[in-house]
Amino acid sequence: MNTIEVKNLKKYFGKTKAVDDISFEVRRGEIFGFLGPNGAGKTTTIRCLLGFIQPTEGSIKILDHDLTQKNFFIKEKVGYLSGDVRLYDGWTGEDHIKFLESLRRGQKSISQKLVSDLNFNPKIKFKSLSSGNKQKLGLILALSFQPELIIMDEPTVGLDPLLQNTIYEILEEFKKQGTTIFMSSHNLAEVDRLCNRVGIIKDGKLMTIEGIQELKDKRMHVVKVYLNGPFNQQDFVFDSIEIQKELPGGLELGVRGDINPLIQKLGSYNVRELEITHASLEEIFLEFYGASTNYLENKNQNKSDLLEIPKME
Repeated sequence: MNTIEVKNLKKYFGKTKAVDDISFEVRRGEIFGFLGPNGAGKTTTIRCLLGFIQPTEGSIKILDHDLTQKNFFIKEKVGYLSGDVRLYDGWTGEDHIKFLESLRRGQKSISQKLVSDLNFNPKIKFKSLSSGNKQKLGLILALSFQPELIIMDEPTVGLDPLLQNTIYEILEEFKKQGTTIFMSSHNLAEVDRLCNRVGIIKDGKLMTIEGIQELKDKRMHVVKVYLNGPFNQQDFVFDSIEIQKELPGGLELGVRGDINPLIQKLGSYNVRELEITHASLEEIFLEFYGASTNYLENKNQNKSDLLEIPKME
């Protein structure tokens, strides 16, 4: 059963095709990663999923309901964390939590547990919080009522590694309880750890949807081989193998799929040292965009285009 069903979604701003005819499904109880560099269409897609903006074309179903027909009902079932948490400057964290609880009377809140788990001080005004503590408050508000669907844009940005691990544990516990999580992230290590599947978007187009292991299998190994004596580089240029760089007395090779043809080829050489590792998710991701991508340069520049909440002193 699916929690999210998107069919032929388009969102154009004038001549700009922010999202251009994408379709995907997110299964109930899975963590789905939505990847792409800045400007790829991630945040626009999220805004459409939340009903913040209306699609130019296409349909969206959330929890078996058409988003255009059951918008209010759906929002009661969804927790949301924006990529740039902006709340009321003059309110404390406690004020925000109490306000949310007043809107959800009768529903069980785990806000106090989250406050404790995240080591968050709820007595400080939002405008005085560090970026990391603003992120903590955003997480508390998104998760407090244990929603059926959580939509997160950069869930651990600004948090130290120890706190990131705490967030991962919380999200994994939500998943065990059947919650569906849709997350956009530039942190590929957390995507690798948390996600069941990922969708990769580029220039508004959905390039692929893959299981994490399936994605890794597209480029399974990085091989460093050091040889005794001279060798011919052309011996290592054949199907599924590419030379990535020259090494002193050897080569670094990228191997897709079956590694045995390379092992057989090495049998005709005197091998001094051999190192075989799996390619990282980041290396695989970059392959989809080519060597010229500016993804790594921009991955910490989290520029959200979400609507700004008016200030309230």
